[in-house]
Amino acid sequence: MKKVILSVAVIMAMGLTSCKNENKQEKEVTTEASKEMAMADISFGVRGNCGMCKSTIEKAANKIEGVANATWDVDKKKIDVSFDDTKTDAMAIHNAIAESGYDTEKVVGDLEAYDGLPGCCKYDHAMEMNQSGETKEDDH
Repeated sequence: MKKVILSVAVIMAMGLTSCKNENKQEKEVTTEASKEMAMADISFGVRGNCGMCKSTIEKAANKIEGVANATWDVDKKKIDVSFDDTKTDAMAIHNAIAESGYDTEKVVGDLEAYDGLPGCCKYDHAMEMNQSGETKEDDH
């Protein structure tokens, strides 16, 4: 009798475990498919100078819910962002970067945050950015 009860318990445990795994796999597949469909990619210029700027700019963008990846190119002064456009939009990303003290193509950086940046991160405000994210010095 003990063997029969033990056998039934083992079979039930195996059945429950396999059901949980099947449900989990289905959820993972559904989640991945929905992520792929809602992803958007944007690139825009962000003023900055160095590796510390890169860290701060990327951290500001990546803190936004829905941002999957943000990479700022120090030489090109351009950030590439992949995000879920059902959870956020481009302006939210521009605003987050500006709040950290950096100018973007569309939003001027927060002056108080800029004043708190390390000396090496204090960029030239006369620097103009074109749509490709490249920078040039203002002739004025």
